[in-house]
Amino acid sequence: MRPIAIFDTTLRDGEQAPGFSMSVEDKLRLARQLERLRVDVVEAGFPIASDGDFEAVRRIANEVREVSIAALARTSPGDIRRCWEALEGATRPRIHTFLATSDIHLRHKLLKSRAKALDTVVEAVELARSLCDDVEFSAEDAGRSDPEYLRTVVAAAIEAGATVVNIPDTVGYCLPAEYGALIASLGDVEGIEDVTISTHCHDDLGLAVANSLAGVLNGARQVECAVNGIGERAGNASLEEVVMALQVRSAELEMETGVNTRELYRTSQLLSSVTGMDVQPNKAIVGKNAFAHEAGIHQDGVLKHAATYEIMTPESVGVPQSRLVLGKHSGRHALAARYRELGYQLSEADLARAYTLFTKLADRKQPIYDDDLRSIVNVGLTVVPTTFALKQFRLVGQSDAVCAVTLGVEKGGALYTGSATGDGPVDAIVRAVNQIVAANGRVLEYSAKSVTRESDAVGEVFMRVDFDGTIVVGRAASTDLNIAAARSYLDAMNKVARLVSRECSKAAAVEFPGIS
Repeated sequence: MRPIAIFDTTLRDGEQAPGFSMSVEDKLRLARQLERLRVDVVEAGFPIASDGDFEAVRRIANEVREVSIAALARTSPGDIRRCWEALEGATRPRIHTFLATSDIHLRHKLLKSRAKALDTVVEAVELARSLCDDVEFSAEDAGRSDPEYLRTVVAAAIEAGATVVNIPDTVGYCLPAEYGALIASLGDVEGIEDVTISTHCHDDLGLAVANSLAGVLNGARQVECAVNGIGERAGNASLEEVVMALQVRSAELEMETGVNTRELYRTSQLLSSVTGMDVQPNKAIVGKNAFAHEAGIHQDGVLKHAATYEIMTPESVGVPQSRLVLGKHSGRHALAARYRELGYQLSEADLARAYTLFTKLADRKQPIYDDDLRSIVNVGLTVVPTTFALKQFRLVGQSDAVCAVTLGVEKGGALYTGSATGDGPVDAIVRAVNQIVAANGRVLEYSAKSVTRESDAVGEVFMRVDFDGTIVVGRAASTDLNIAAARSYLDAMNKVARLVSRECSKAAAVEFPGIS
């Protein structure tokens, strides 16, 4: 296996992305986590940029001891010396200096000729090497540079003392075949066998990881990347994607990294916490949907054998487990599996009823939480005969504490409606139901709680109701607490109707006088 070094630039190039600025303490926390991740190099910052960046590099260099610590410097002597001041306490310091080599940068940004740029590179690398044994030179915008001129610059940097030569696709312009060919074209540059060729690819066309892999397939031995792919504009090559591509396809690629992949998810989450920037759900490897399955066909396959739809285990990247996301596309197998995990052993009949209620709820809200499933079992699978069913509900108006509701209650296929006002919605609901069925129920106890999270949470309502001396309990759940209250009251009414029916030999005894 050919080892591939992972150079993490989260704290330098990653931090340059809008909204990703970090404090010194934040950068130190992340550097320590990158050390646990076992990357080879941590690029800690750009010391000349600010006193804060200098201090962050200095502290990381002095406190993070198990990895190489790099810092960036332009090719000016002041930058390079300031960089070394920040780095000199590191166990394995690296000065990383850079200069653009594309004509568009030379002409419009640097205002330098090719010859002058070449001299600048040599002087900068020589100075850096006089200070530090490990010097990396980056040919900025190499992807759009003239290949022959790039070869000349690379050869000069090596002769001046560079130990690593980086070939960046700075603006994400290259296609994988082009970038791979560019790396391969450096194979016969004098002295190239004594240095490490590195990739540094941006994601402007969504090709950063593909280009990085093309680079290592053509001779590069280091990949520069960032956690969650953060960085300038569309970002850098994603560290977790590069690492797992090399691991999952190691047999074919015959390459490996020293990264502890079980720390990938934790590192991603720490970066999100520090920056306040969430990872998009469909992000490869570390997104919350990376190991989630909702489609019934996929869930069935994963339940039978995870490898049917997962090319790596979630545990291999530090994700606790796969998730079978329960939604309207899910099947009964996934629902039954989740109920078993929650401790419920449902009969086929109960599972069928639960699945019917589940699909109705899934059409109304996403995601479905475990508490939703418990509520379906605890409330929605009641075996009490549904003598009375809520079919219509409308909150007509509300003025101060006075509410008016209109309800439609079904019994025996017929719909009965009524309206009432009350001191709040629950009082109005009870009055309206009592009016429709000519009952005399009185609520002794009422409680409502949210059993799931977020704005579309399922609420559960509990009532103890006195029907002329017969006290029963009603429960119901809904995403609308007022509807849950109406159903809870009707649930209590259904229970008292059932109690009456047990004591009488005729079904007519179940009737409330208001509905005949």
